[in-house]
Amino acid sequence: MNTITKDMVIGDLLAIDENFAAILMASGMHCVGCPSSQGETLEEAAFVHGMNVNELLGRLNEYMEIKQA
Repeated sequence: MNTITKDMVIGDLLAIDENFAAILMASGMHCVGCPSSQGETLEEAAFVHGMNVNELLGRLNEYMEIKQA
């Protein structure tokens, strides 16, 4: 996987790399373990939490770039 997108489901993202949970929680999304969040896209979850999805994607993709380096 090269890029995280806003239409990715949180449960799928965490299955790929559980370290995404720390990034999501540090960004203000503290319910990543909630059953409903497992089926939400990043965009849906960001909307519910009043977050800027583009800023969140920036953090997640920055992590991916470092990991793949």
